Amino acid sequence: MEHNLEQYVVEIQELLRLDDRDGLNETLDFMRVQDIAWVLMELSGDDLAGVFNRLPPGRKADVFGYLDPEYQIRLLAKTPRADARFLLSEMETDDLTALLQSLSEEQLREYLRLLPFRAIRRALKQLHYPENSVGRLMSSDVIAVEPDWSMKRALAFIRRNADEHSNNVIFVVDGDRHLLAAIPIRHFLRGRPDDAVETLLPLGATISVSVLESPVEAARMIQHYDLETLPVIGEDGVFLGVVTVDDVVDLLEAESTEDFHKMGSVGGLTLSLQNASPFLLFRKRIGWLLVLVAFNALGGYVISRYEEAIEALVVLVFFLPLIIASGGNAGAQSSTLMVRAIATGEVTARDWLKLWGKEIGVSVSLGLTMGLAVSLVGLWRGGLELAFLVAVAMTLIVAAASVVGMLLPIILTRFKLDPATASIPLVTSLADIFGILIYFALAVAIFNITIGGA
Repeated sequence: MEHNLEQYVVEIQELLRLDDRDGLNETLDFMRVQDIAWVLMELSGDDLAGVFNRLPPGRKADVFGYLDPEYQIRLLAKTPRADARFLLSEMETDDLTALLQSLSEEQLREYLRLLPFRAIRRALKQLHYPENSVGRLMSSDVIAVEPDWSMKRALAFIRRNADEHSNNVIFVVDGDRHLLAAIPIRHFLRGRPDDAVETLLPLGATISVSVLESPVEAARMIQHYDLETLPVIGEDGVFLGVVTVDDVVDLLEAESTEDFHKMGSVGGLTLSLQNASPFLLFRKRIGWLLVLVAFNALGGYVISRYEEAIEALVVLVFFLPLIIASGGNAGAQSSTLMVRAIATGEVTARDWLKLWGKEIGVSVSLGLTMGLAVSLVGLWRGGLELAFLVAVAMTLIVAAASVVGMLLPIILTRFKLDPATASIPLVTSLADIFGILIYFALAVAIFNITIGGA
């Protein structure tokens, strides 16, 4: 019977409680390595190492590669040096790079000593690339054939190096290792043994990505061209490695999580919510909350400047939360749509003028509709003048907040900043300030209220 992952966690915890080693071994033998890695990351510290050490060496290395770096580090700290050397040596280059960049300088020096020279050279080369680049993400464990080889020779070479070849594409390079083509392996299998590889070369340029390009751009290319494997080339055109679909899936999950954190005014968390300490959660959240306190204090100051208006017409207070919240909601909608459109590449900073015009039309329509609805309440509470005030205020505030929500991500993009920083709390706080100013300025003008003795 197929288990879900939560059932595996419960079952393994129960086997550990009963100290049923045979049952634990039988369960682990039945599980896929990806599922074992997921379950391990749900266990506590002692259980994590205990279950991991029950695995045979080959499966242990496979499972280790699927663990998040924080769990790999915890396991390495409890693993004998010989076993740690084996685990690190068996890792794919991109997985090893992800682990090494998570280490402190002292840990990095310690674990580099465990690696063979070839692995050290590859790892340090990838760590040399900028942090947010394809070079950190790519796998350099790839093989390539040359165009003047025969099909027979190429296939023999591929078989000898099968451990380094885990995709369905064969890369063709020239003598200087410049990429010429990426050819599906089925074309080699269908070809005649004595035909040259160059007879399979397609017309046109091969899709590839620069080693210095953003990983997000690599993900877009894989999605756009429907690729399983995207070749990576250096600035001199030399073939360096590949980015695969599974790399992109992990990347997009991490990017989405980071964007959600930013849109909620939370600093990026590298740990899961379960493993993050209370102090870390406090530190990641307090900065933006203090900034938003300052914005809200500014809104309170603006309200205090209109005390005479409130005293003269107390009913204004009834509509203030309604109108201000509506503006914040509209701004949050607009900001969310824009941040997502920028993230998926649908929109660039050059599109701001066209989008600005469209957003004004949409936001005014939204404001008029909402203004008409709230004016009925205004008519009931205070007559025609109050109905007119709340209708106009709602229209202007919703329109202004929506435009701010749209423009802020574009402005941040122009200045090379992450548009997700235009978080919902920031947009709503700005909308609150503009909304209070608009609402009370209109009230003073329509009801001819004297402010500050004027």
